[in-house]
Order: sequence, then C-alpha cells, then structure tokens
Amino acid sequence: MSALLVRHEPNRHGRDIAVGDIHGHFTRLRAALDRAGFDPATDRLFSVGDLVDRGPESEQVLDWLALPWFHAVRGNHEDIAIRYAKGNPVDQTSYIANGGAWFVTLPLARRRVYAEAFACLPLAREIETPAGRVGIVHADSPVRDWSRLTWSLRLWRAARDRAMWSRDRLQGENASGVAGLRALVVGHTPVDDPVVLGNVHHIDTGGWMPDGRFTLLDLATLQAIPPMG
Repeated sequence: MSALLVRHEPNRHGRDIAVGDIHGHFTRLRAALDRAGFDPATDRLFSVGDLVDRGPESEQVLDWLALPWFHAVRGNHEDIAIRYAKGNPVDQTSYIANGGAWFVTLPLARRRVYAEAFACLPLAREIETPAGRVGIVHADSPVRDWSRLTWSLRLWRAARDRAMWSRDRLQGENASGVAGLRALVVGHTPVDDPVVLGNVHHIDTGGWMPDGRFTLLDLATLQAIPPMG
C-alpha cells in the first residue's frame, strides 16, 4: 500500500513547479517545460494527477514516473485504471469514452504493471517552501484543516474519493480555504485561467485540450511561470 501523504523537504538548489492534468500529452508538457527553462538537475515538477487517458502518449507514463524530479499524486483517472485492472466494477463504455481505450486494450499483465505503478502514487503531497507549506491533491482537500488529512484519508473512503473526484469547491465558488497550508494546488476541473479560491489554486488550464495550455505554477511565488524568450 502506498503512503497516503508524502512530504518533501525544501528544494535548496532550484525551483519547485506544479502542473495541471497531463492526460497523455507528455510531448506538449516537455515543450512547456523547455519554454519555462526547466532544469532537471535542480528543479522538481509536481503533478496534480490525471497523467493518462485522452491523449496519445499515455503509455509513456511509466517513463515519467521513473524520473527522479517528477512527483505525482493519484488522480481519478489513475483510480479508475487501478479498479479496472483489479476487476472492480467500472463502466467500461464510460471509461473508453473518457480516454481509457488505451488501457482497456492492453494485455492483462501489462494493465497490472500500470495499475501497480498508479497504486504506488500517494493521494497527497506537501512541499516545504521558503514562504510556507504547499499541499497538492488532485481534486480537493477532504478536510478543512490539513493536519487532519492523513487521519481522514486512512479512515474514510469518502475522503479518498473527495481528494480525487470532488468539484464542489470550484462549482460552489467556496473561498473558505484549507487551514494549515500556505496554499493547496489542485487540478481535475478545466478552467480557462488559474482560479484561486481562498488559498486553493485550481491550475488545470487544459494543456491536454486543443485550445488549452499547461500552467506551470512556481510554488515559491504561487505565480505562473511565463515562457522564456
């Protein structure tokens, strides 16, 4: 079983950057990182999850998960893949419609390899920055106070589902925030531009969509990194 929450010490040599949903578009992501001057020798990239489905390069995800500077949390699309590989009830028609055809058509043994890698992803990460602690989950924090997160995730399936699936905060324009953090960074729901509600930053600006882009959020400044040049 994976850790529910992984903690990261400050990066004293480079930048810590968060990116929204990737959805099998790793070439586009690489281009965005290049434009931002990302240095894999010193910088770290934190993904809000949904690494796969919808895009043409989902099978590259294992290569990315092996990179020492790439740190992801589990999104709802990884959650679906895990359940599908285990034979748990999944609406296959809906899964395929939402980009899961690549996974459904893999040989059983290969599906299990991906599912095991996804199951190793934590549901949350927290990163120490010079200005304070930043949390990352895919969709939303299931608790109002971050100090209660691990307890909640361990005990309640509903809390784990909220971390990976909830859209309530954004849809309800809930600006109450999450105590115990400088900021929480999430994806899951596409937005035209980053949206900040309280201290919760929604950064899935559709880098996987034809007219979207990847937002690369500097965790030290909580500002999007502009392209170089």
